[in-house]
Amino acid sequence: MTETVNKKELMEKLEMFVPVVARVHGPTHPEFYEVQKEFENIKNQDSLDQAFKNLREITDNYKVPSDVCESYEAVYSMLEQLDKGR
Repeated sequence: MTETVNKKELMEKLEMFVPVVARVHGPTHPEFYEVQKEFENIKNQDSLDQAFKNLREITDNYKVPSDVCESYEAVYSMLEQLDKGR
C-alpha cells in the first residue's frame, strides 16, 4: 500500500517539477524536452516499458549533468525511483 502512495507522491511532485525544469534548463539541455515527453507518456500510461527504456537512454541511466540545479537532479532521482519501483 505504501508503495502505491509513494508512486502517487512521486508523480505529483514530478507534475510540478518537470515543466519548471524544462523551462529553465531546456534551452541549454534540449534532451530534457525528450524527458518531458516521456514523462507525459508515463502519466498517460502509454507503453510504460518503452517510456522508461527511452528515459534510461536519454538520461544515460539517470546521470545528472554537472551544470544543473537541484530540481533537475530531483526529477532524475524521482524518475529513477519510479523506474525501479515498477
